[in-house]
Amino acid sequence: MGLTNKKEEQLRKMPIVQTRMMKSKDGKYLIHRVEITTIKPMAYYETILHGKEEVEVTEDEIQTLLQAQ
Repeated sequence: MGLTNKKEEQLRKMPIVQTRMMKSKDGKYLIHRVEITTIKPMAYYETILHGKEEVEVTEDEIQTLLQAQ
């Protein structure tokens, strides 16, 4: 059974989480690194910095950013 369109949309909006585990050079410690990546258009940050209340971002712009990774 496939995912619904609504669920696919929710998954696309979620941040990208990457995790890496490795041993320290001396072998005494386990290093667990977690990287969380969110993608927001520059218009989002410009709006926050300039105090505007609305930002319009199309789904195509979001998809273009996600595919650029």
